[in-house]
Amino acid sequence: MKIRVYYEDTDAGGIVYHTNYIKYCERARSEVFFALDKSPLSGDSGFVVRDIKASFLASATLGDILEIKSTLLSLKRSYLWLLQDIYRGDTLVFSMEIKLVYMTKSRAIRIPEDFVDILNNF
Repeated sequence: MKIRVYYEDTDAGGIVYHTNYIKYCERARSEVFFALDKSPLSGDSGFVVRDIKASFLASATLGDILEIKSTLLSLKRSYLWLLQDIYRGDTLVFSMEIKLVYMTKSRAIRIPEDFVDILNNF
């Protein structure tokens, strides 16, 4: 998924504010579902973030075009690990490993089979 950096994404110096990289990755994950006319939520169940390891490697600035690439690292019964990288051209600016757990209210549950099919295409 490609996005453009807008003024609202930056700090006073025109550099992307650090939390926005995580938002961009969230949008990329959701877009995989939306592109198939699905929602990443199912009733009262959905993915929640359990762990994040984020590396800020370079800066992105106002007007840059960024590309978010997602790679499935591991898929288990109720959780998955993804690698999400953000590039500006050939430059890797941000990299994140994220563990997402599929939950309903207060407990982890099995990821629905149609979601597993979608996730296997990351």
